[in-house]
Amino acid sequence: MTIAASQLATYTAEEYLALEVQSDTRSEYRNGEIAPMTGGTPEHNKIASALNALLWFGLRGEPYSVFVTDQRLWISAVDLYTYPDVMAIADPVDLKPGRKDTVTNPLLIAEVLSDSTQSYDRGDKFEAYRTLPTLQEYLLIAQDRYYVEQFVKQSEHQWLFTEYSGIDAKVMLSSLSVTLELRDLYANVLGG
Repeated sequence: MTIAASQLATYTAEEYLALEVQSDTRSEYRNGEIAPMTGGTPEHNKIASALNALLWFGLRGEPYSVFVTDQRLWISAVDLYTYPDVMAIADPVDLKPGRKDTVTNPLLIAEVLSDSTQSYDRGDKFEAYRTLPTLQEYLLIAQDRYYVEQFVKQSEHQWLFTEYSGIDAKVMLSSLSVTLELRDLYANVLGG
């Protein structure tokens, strides 16, 4: 007997978290459904790693924590559990009550775009991220060219969009005292 594709299993958040702790792969939890997260390309991982390093060095000695890829985020307003590519959090790190592995208070989130995720990263995922009261800045980073989209929170329902392109472009982060040079961000991917 086969199960029709329309009969997707649904899970509680507690069931998801129990499964996630024992899993070798990461999954996102959305509205009762568990969605496996696809593996990234080498370029995707190089860009996320470069951003992590640039933020780590730029914030060294400052009261911030930087997380890359494997740190789970809970968005309480929409009960979404996800794994942003890179997050910066003003210390102290706030954890979901009763959890030691799920943060709730990012200041900056960055996603490296891929063909399969860019619509989600720009649409529903960014809509969910905007419900986080601590979030001040969102970056979308292209893999195939020197190009970064920056969204900076201006007020509760207003975000300022700025785009940066070209090897000589510099992104001045509003939420952190760090400037990202696209030459450095893409050095191991596009040269520089």
